[in-house]
Amino acid sequence: MPSEPNPSAGSRFERLVGIMARLRSPEGCPWDRKQDFDTIKSYLLEETYEALDAIDARDWPGLKEELGDLLLEVVFLAQMAAEAGLFGIEDSLDSINEKLVRRHPHVFGEGTAETPEDVKQIWGEIKAVEKPEAGLLDSIPRALPALVEAAQISSRAAGAGFDWENADQVLEKLDEEVEELEDARRTSAPHEHLELEIGDILFTIVNVARFLRVDPEQALRRTNRKFRDRFSYVEARLKEAGKTPRDATLAEMEALWQEAKQG
Repeated sequence: MPSEPNPSAGSRFERLVGIMARLRSPEGCPWDRKQDFDTIKSYLLEETYEALDAIDARDWPGLKEELGDLLLEVVFLAQMAAEAGLFGIEDSLDSINEKLVRRHPHVFGEGTAETPEDVKQIWGEIKAVEKPEAGLLDSIPRALPALVEAAQISSRAAGAGFDWENADQVLEKLDEEVEELEDARRTSAPHEHLELEIGDILFTIVNVARFLRVDPEQALRRTNRKFRDRFSYVEARLKEAGKTPRDATLAEMEALWQEAKQG
């Protein structure tokens, strides 16, 4: 059976729940009382991305704080649900606790799993039993960032056997998609068609990443961070010369860019 929770952590969580209930009470905070499910969504998303940024930066004190902020949004939503008579935070906790035990029979039951792949297969089989009428892709949220959604869609489809045989085939597909985009560009295809062709390229790249066991979201975030750092170097050097990027020539910026790459 699962081990007992840390009583110290439990009491701190109860305190957070109590603080939020007080903030939402008639004697609480006007701003907190005014919020609803829709207004909190943007804060939930913002705190999630701030936690991701802290992980990328390996900023552990920052992550400690961001996880607390993220917990706040979870408790905020649960408090509003309780006020509306929908469910309470204890119901959400029961739900995830029961799900984790149910979907880990190799830990809490008689099942066996030797590899992460075995675990993913068990997880998928249990989900199929829990929701037998659901489509394979139905549980993937449509509100996910498109890159993450594409990764989950392709992974689910591959798990059902709808997949290429190897990475070489996916790279061949990528070449094909790039050629289709080039054909569309040469023939002055409508904007919507160009958009679809670029989408096909991005989706195929996600599958290349899957075959190479690379998280495409993380890969792009790393490249974004690298570009930020190098462009900041270019801006700083131009500022030393009394210029901004808009004042500089492309040749000047390219030379500084190459310097940044050597740093």
